[in-house]
Amino acid sequence: MSSMGQKAEDEFQPRSYWRWSKDDFLPEESFRDRSSYISALSQIYPRFKDRLVSRSDDANEITELRKQSENDMKRCLTWWDLTWFGFGSVIGAGIFVLTGQEAHNHAGPAIVLSYVASGISAMLSVFCYTEFSVEIPVAGGSFAYLRIELGDFTAFITAGNILLESVIGGAAVARAWTSYFATLLNRQPNSLRIRKGSYLLDPIAVVVLAIASTIAMISTRRTSQLNWIATALNTLVILFVLIAGFAHADTSNLTPFLPYGAKGIFQAAAIVYFAYGGFDNIATMAEETKNPSRDIPLGLLGSMSIITVVYCLMALSLSMMQKYTEIDPNAAYSMAFQSVGMKWGKYLVALGALKGMTTVLLVGALGQARYTTHIARAHMIPPWFALVHPKTGTPINATLLMAILSGLIALFSSLDVLASLLSVSTLFIFMMMAVALLVRRYYVREVTPTTNLLKLVIFILIIIASSMGTSAYWGLRPNGWIGYIVTIPLWLLATIGLSVFLPQQRTPKVWGVPLVPWLPSLSIAINIFLMGSLAPQAFIRFGICTVAMLVYYILVGLHATYDMAHPQQKLDDLKVKNQDEEGKA
Repeated sequence: MSSMGQKAEDEFQPRSYWRWSKDDFLPEESFRDRSSYISALSQIYPRFKDRLVSRSDDANEITELRKQSENDMKRCLTWWDLTWFGFGSVIGAGIFVLTGQEAHNHAGPAIVLSYVASGISAMLSVFCYTEFSVEIPVAGGSFAYLRIELGDFTAFITAGNILLESVIGGAAVARAWTSYFATLLNRQPNSLRIRKGSYLLDPIAVVVLAIASTIAMISTRRTSQLNWIATALNTLVILFVLIAGFAHADTSNLTPFLPYGAKGIFQAAAIVYFAYGGFDNIATMAEETKNPSRDIPLGLLGSMSIITVVYCLMALSLSMMQKYTEIDPNAAYSMAFQSVGMKWGKYLVALGALKGMTTVLLVGALGQARYTTHIARAHMIPPWFALVHPKTGTPINATLLMAILSGLIALFSSLDVLASLLSVSTLFIFMMMAVALLVRRYYVREVTPTTNLLKLVIFILIIIASSMGTSAYWGLRPNGWIGYIVTIPLWLLATIGLSVFLPQQRTPKVWGVPLVPWLPSLSIAINIFLMGSLAPQAFIRFGICTVAMLVYYILVGLHATYDMAHPQQKLDDLKVKNQDEEGKA
């Protein structure tokens, strides 16, 4: 009786944010002691089966899971903040870092077409994110959406890729920051790194990540204001790049336009997709948005439409300023201006790139921590990372986790390794989002007939399989056409099947993706196609990371989420145990 009274008293007493007990990290019954954990491991199959088919719902994600954070995040953002966050989270990393690398190595002057291809795919994903974030305004972003529509296990695989994307994305931008900072000091891009054996250690990248994360932990509103200022300055630099770049354009640099063929365009498109990846951070800020149904569509669609046009123009200006064989892969724009006699211009570009990358790190620190927070709310990682600080209204623990992991990766790894792995994770997540949107529109639990559910599964599997076939055939026979006679009509027929034979079960309340199922189906096809354009090494690294995620899931995540989903069974087991102990006494 006294222990129950103490437990009830603890529930009503405010607890310190800074706490480190085992129950804060592993509070689930499966980890109570060694015998409980061994018992949980013996039930892997039935628990996995349960988690494979279980799905969350809107109310649980919006209301119940938030309680795990103990304190609410502060609603302080408007459409204006989200629009600038869109610019700040996207412009700076990819366009300044990867354009030169991919133009030099894969696409040549056709890099502009790579940005068009990846931009179309990104806009299709933006549509999907916008519909979900308006209807489910939570910090979890794609993790929460997939948990509702595709189930707990699928959400875990996505969660692993989200964390991988977050860690690698921050590390890649931080290392690029060091390269441009060296250029600003009139030094070689690698001159500020420390060579240790085969590694180029980058302590500056670690410091930059630490500063950005500290600002994000202090206040979301202050971070937004700082982002306004830095992004506005970066916008001026972009205008300079465009005006000065086209003023020094030489159309002869566009010849040959396709030095690596059409395959090079899509290889580069799969890599520069990283340049568009930051927009999903906006969806994670829905909990802190004053009017999500109005502000998120304006912020997401408005900023990404402008960014796509800007990217294409900047890629074109670089290709016209300098021959693709002479472009510096590490600091392309700075070196391009130096090559046309504007030596002072390279410093302005380097400064603008630094500002752009700084805002990417700032907004990334916000978005990544909110993803992590919601993943921890579901107990897929320790719930200690779900806590929101009562004074700052920010998830400090989650921000620290992402900063430390990104810092460790940034210290050791090179940008090319990071970018290819990042692109696989990003494209995979966006593909799954399109699948989730189709499920949301065509399936409602306890409403949709079983026959319609079966048709939906078959049509989606055909769309995915035909898209994979198209991508594989492109990789094996880039100049062939026979394979497309099979794969493209299959994709077309499956999409027509969804449109004609299945009625939509759900109508968006405020804003919805137009032309469903065509746009989500096209998003699936393009994302899979771009994934297939990546080098085999990227998939090997992706596969290794996925195996590591599955090992963690089998040993930890499966049991934590199972206990979280079955609290009543946990109480019943505890009651039986107490009765046994009383009987023995």
